[in-house]
Amino acid sequence: MKIQYQQITVKELADGYFEDVETNGVVGYGGKLNIRPKYQREFVYDDKKRNLVIDSILRDYPINIFYWVKNSDTDFEVLDGQQRSISICQYVHNSFSITIGNDKTPLYFHTLPNDLQEKILNYKLTVYWCEGNDSEKLAWFKRINVAGEPLNEQELLNATYSGTWLTDAKKYFSRRGGAAYQLGHDYLAGAEIRQDYLATALKWISGSKDTVGQYMADNQHKENASPLWNYFQAVIGWVRRIFPNYRKEIMKGVEWGFLYNEYGEKKDIDTDALENRIKELLEDDDVTNPKGIFFYLFDGNEKHLSIRKFDNKMKRKVFEQQDCMCKKCGKKITFEEAEADHITPWSQGGHTTLENCQILCKDCNRRKSDS
Repeated sequence: MKIQYQQITVKELADGYFEDVETNGVVGYGGKLNIRPKYQREFVYDDKKRNLVIDSILRDYPINIFYWVKNSDTDFEVLDGQQRSISICQYVHNSFSITIGNDKTPLYFHTLPNDLQEKILNYKLTVYWCEGNDSEKLAWFKRINVAGEPLNEQELLNATYSGTWLTDAKKYFSRRGGAAYQLGHDYLAGAEIRQDYLATALKWISGSKDTVGQYMADNQHKENASPLWNYFQAVIGWVRRIFPNYRKEIMKGVEWGFLYNEYGEKKDIDTDALENRIKELLEDDDVTNPKGIFFYLFDGNEKHLSIRKFDNKMKRKVFEQQDCMCKKCGKKITFEEAEADHITPWSQGGHTTLENCQILCKDCNRRKSDS
């Protein structure tokens, strides 16, 4: 890749700055710079980071290097520095205010004294113009971005599989407060602008986290992402029908798509019975992973619930009561070899109490578990 050193003033960068709400595109540098190419993520700086960029300029502190791809003398795109570029341009165009020192008065660019306005506009940014093929650009993009606001896995996949399909998918899943947020934010963890919603939907529809890349590759050049959006709507609609009583603390972040994939076509689901069982499980002190309740309701596997184990205090007390011997075979064992076991299994109504605890050697405990 060919790299050329440049110095660009803030005034030059902010010239012709424009954000297109419909396409989510951003341009600057007299309309010649594409600040948000398709492989780039959304604007993710919080107020503190955004304001720190402007403060650094006012103090004449250096800002990290910007990298632009030079496609021609009139066509550039930001390879690294989108967050800083947007912060600078938005401030110059009065989209937000800052405070200086202990003075809490909000200062927009147009309210600054003329000398400070000129100081900002004349500040020189260090920019490297990079020329190369698509593979070189994407490889360099992955390498240099880890030094700034780190890219997560989905953002890296977006860089690799940019195209018409991804542009349409991001319209649903990646916009702040967009369609996916409106429909499913009660059930999804993460933030839409950091691609967490898109990553979740892709993981669900493809079947696992490991197959997301293949799904994106298969769909990269398709015209739209309607099948993914339709699938996501079906998942959230199904969850709302099956579990109408919303409980944020246990329902947000559950892998609903995997449940839907397995049981979405099941017709004889008794929602009232599920609700009653959820209440019982939430009242059970032995259930330490309430988010696992939903999978347990369908497959009956107790591992989802992380049933409470006997603590060392209880284990030691029963171990001494049994004279350091296995309850089943009578063999002498050390405390480290001993395993605390439920006499009556949790599934049969037994609880993690002193009265329901017995000490077994590892072999006996395994045989009991296998029986």
